[in-house]
This record gives sequence, C-alpha cells and structure tokens, in this order.
Amino acid sequence: MRVVVPLAEGFEEIEFVTVVDILRRAGIDVEVAGLRDGPVQGSHGVRVIPDTTFDRVDFNRADAIVLPGGNPGFINLGKDERVLDAVRRMSAAGKYVAAICGAPSVLVKAGVLNGRIATVHPAGKDEVAACARYLDERVVVDGNVITSQGPGTAMDFALKLVELLAGREAMLRVGRETLVLR
Repeated sequence: MRVVVPLAEGFEEIEFVTVVDILRRAGIDVEVAGLRDGPVQGSHGVRVIPDTTFDRVDFNRADAIVLPGGNPGFINLGKDERVLDAVRRMSAAGKYVAAICGAPSVLVKAGVLNGRIATVHPAGKDEVAACARYLDERVVVDGNVITSQGPGTAMDFALKLVELLAGREAMLRVGRETLVLR
C-alpha cells in the first residue's frame, strides 16, 4: 500500500506526524509531498522536510491520499489546483481519500463530499453540512472517503486508515504496540 500526504505551509503537526508515524509502523509506504521544494513549516513552528514535491508524485501508484488539517494548512491545500485535481482523480478511481480537522473542506471544494457522510472540525461543520450529512463523530468512513475532527482524533483516524489499508490485524498490532489498545 502506498499513501501520499500533501504538506502545505501551516499544517497541523499532531495530525501530520501521528498519521505518518502510525501508517509507517504498520508497514505502509508513505510519501510526504511538499507543495513546493524545501522544508514546510507547521502552524506551531515545527519544520518538516518532505520526501518529495507534489509534482513528482505518481498518483497512479498511490492507494490513498491523506490531507492533514491545520490553519492555514488546509486553506493552502484547498487553494492548490494540483491537490484538488489529485483528490478528484483518486476519488473517481475508488481510491481512499482522507482528511482531518479543517481539511474535509478541501474535499468539499473538490466536490467529493457531495451526498456523502462526513465529519470535520466543529468550526467547519456548516460548510460540510451544506453538501454532505455531517456526523459529530471522531472518525467517519463512507466508502472510500474517511474524515476526522482534529488533533485529538488523530490517533483514531490513523488507526482507522491502517485498518482499511493493511487490515484489522495490522491495526490491532500497531494499536497494542503504541498502548492505544490493550
């Protein structure tokens, strides 16, 4: 399994690091793709060096795209036509499209939440509810679309992604190794 995580200036550090770390612990190939060359700074000052740039990603080889939130990270993702196009193509191909915190708004902008069930950080509820059925749940899965609410739900979100991408046994193993599950 291969997952692409686009990284924009102002990303939420907890959501990004938790998801990438947990997926990699499960043996999933994660490619962190900066929207531009060089380090990317999170919303709380943490700088990350992406594995590659977004333009170098081969989305034909990807099984999922995961969008971290963070302000203005999710806004920057939503302004980038390359990201919106990748989300649309991945969704149309039946591949997993996942977003946490404010990033489900990027899925709204890309048109992939229309008629779906989803969640988002409470601040984005009205935007998501305008096109999807909003659920006040930590993680919501509707077919190939996975959404979550924010930093405090990042571990649940990451483990759900592991379960969907690598299976229940992998999710249980990683959950036990990290003491999330006992």
